[in-house]
Amino acid sequence: MARKPEVFVRALSMEEGRKLQRITRSAKDPVKLRRAIVVLMSAQGQSASAIRSLMQVSDDYVRSVVHAFNERGFDALDPKWSGGRPRRIGEWVRERICLIARTTPAEWGITAFSTWSLAKLAAHLENIGLVTSLSVEHLRRILKTGGVSWQTTTTWKSSNDPDFITKMHAVLTLYDTPPEGGRVICVDEFGPLNLMPRKGKTWRPAGHPARLRATFNRNDGVRHMLGALDLATGRIYYRIRNRKRWREFLSFLKSLRARWPGERLHVICDNYSPHKHPEVRTWATANDVDLVFLPTYGSWLNWIESEFAALRYFALNGTDHRSHEEQNTAIAAYIRWHNQHARPKTSFAASSPIRSWTSYPSKVA
Repeated sequence: MARKPEVFVRALSMEEGRKLQRITRSAKDPVKLRRAIVVLMSAQGQSASAIRSLMQVSDDYVRSVVHAFNERGFDALDPKWSGGRPRRIGEWVRERICLIARTTPAEWGITAFSTWSLAKLAAHLENIGLVTSLSVEHLRRILKTGGVSWQTTTTWKSSNDPDFITKMHAVLTLYDTPPEGGRVICVDEFGPLNLMPRKGKTWRPAGHPARLRATFNRNDGVRHMLGALDLATGRIYYRIRNRKRWREFLSFLKSLRARWPGERLHVICDNYSPHKHPEVRTWATANDVDLVFLPTYGSWLNWIESEFAALRYFALNGTDHRSHEEQNTAIAAYIRWHNQHARPKTSFAASSPIRSWTSYPSKVA
């Protein structure tokens, strides 16, 4: 039987990549979280079979998620439910409701409050004659279906790095064509690792969720994990330390140097100040280690980010470790499993628009 052709997610914009990264860190719905990780791994060039092995799902599941995302975008990450009686409010009215919800009361001459509550919005819709009666819950469902949600205002950052394109292409070149006699390693910190109940998802009888204790104290301090992803094998190496100063980072680099003697190490890392400490730079120059720094606000270019998302999902979510030794053991067990199933990392975001950038876009879609 012929092998199925590989399927990859469509080219993602930088903002879409950031949004996926946020979903993998904060999504509460397990279906949405799992689908987001699949899409993120596919966007980084991992094949359906590699994702299947790491996520423990079927090839067909991976392909269906990728196809659905290519067709419907981020809507495909949300589970869809069907059924119920026919809609009482037509599509045009629903669209109008969603548009009005995105306005402010002041735009309608209402100065008593600055934002809509569901009750105030429903009353306003009735006052202008758009609907005759509308419950708060029905309004909530209309807004959710229309992609309008209650959100905190936020800020966004674009990179102010004048050498963004040069640094980005230097990283992509190392991903695409590792130098002869060299090894490309992606390094980053993961944490902080404190002792606390971590929300997660698990299979339980309907209406009887697993319970975790509520805590307010954070005893026994925190730990920090320094992780390294070897692109040649896909394996992860790590250390857990009490702090993450330049001394801990340098010690970690020395352990990587000892692991691959005789090879030039190209270490990709972000602009965290301990990475640029003079002692670290001096040692790296003297020991054939090339520190390759990501552009400012360009941590999404670090290949280890998707691996950290999977580590958080599989090893920490839903746990309540009472000691750091217990938590460290759980992390170690996951990484052993990961390394047993690891494959070389190739084709990072091969079809992404970032490949054609000649300058940093003035506005990110």
